[in-house]
Amino acid sequence: MPPTAPLPVLKERFIGCLLGHALGDALGAPAEGRRLDSSAWETIVLAKEHPLTWTDDTQMAIALGESLVENGGLDTDHLSRHWAQSMEPRRGYGRSAQESLSRILDGQSWRETNRSIFPEGSFGNGAAMRIAPLALYFHRDESALSRSAFLSSQITHAHPIGLEGGHLAALATAIALHHPFHPDTFLHALESISTLDPFRKRLRTLRDWKTRVPALEEVREKLGHSVSAHRSVVTAIHLFLRHRTDDLLTLASSAVELGGDVDTLAAMAGGMLGAHRGLDVLPESLLSRLEARDRIHRLAVALHDCPHRPGQPPSARHHLPNRV
Repeated sequence: MPPTAPLPVLKERFIGCLLGHALGDALGAPAEGRRLDSSAWETIVLAKEHPLTWTDDTQMAIALGESLVENGGLDTDHLSRHWAQSMEPRRGYGRSAQESLSRILDGQSWRETNRSIFPEGSFGNGAAMRIAPLALYFHRDESALSRSAFLSSQITHAHPIGLEGGHLAALATAIALHHPFHPDTFLHALESISTLDPFRKRLRTLRDWKTRVPALEEVREKLGHSVSAHRSVVTAIHLFLRHRTDDLLTLASSAVELGGDVDTLAAMAGGMLGAHRGLDVLPESLLSRLEARDRIHRLAVALHDCPHRPGQPPSARHHLPNRV
């Protein structure tokens, strides 16, 4: 059932999206790649007063948002340099991402580096994990959203699976932002733009689950929980739908139980949940400990206040994007 609380204004949902992304990232980070039971995880993230520190997922998302605001839209050359200049390896960047961004920092073009590690391009979820600011910026322009999602993803992920993962995550976040929200319409929209079988198969599974809540073991088996885009993006979408009326802590707890790439699953799903419900789903006791909370808040407001071209908000009626 939809929440009974008053619908938050759009600016609050922008703020909820970016803070939800960062908080999900920070809550999931201690469990990444580990199988922690809920009590052990709660001891780590809840019973201590240390800052909740986010990973490369949020660092790259912040840089993407800042680049959009500074340039009044997507400038891939500026964005690639900004990602390279802001990279802090301690945040957990993967080996290929570090090498690619280091080459950009040395002056190479992203058009060369995006296939320098993997000749066919990366199919990881790195493009999807950082896409939330772009979904906010282009939320009223379906065509620009699709094109920009592919362009920004191509900077580091040239493989079709990596590109489609970024596109699906962007569209899911943008649709979550708009109301009224209907899960069937939401899934139809995602299925209508998906062209690759690994994603289409998993999206059909979500439709099959609409009358029941599957055990997390079944989610892990049928959707996946790894760093591959096709084994994580749809999983994050499921976590959002599963916990659409819950708070972010409950969502993060499910991500921890799933295991695998927990921080990215919780970041993507947390951004969707925050976009849909606003700040009310983000516990203040955790937000008060979130690293750079004020900076992320200001960035969300700046993205909201940017002038946007008029367009058609994402809906169930989609056309395939131009592949660039």
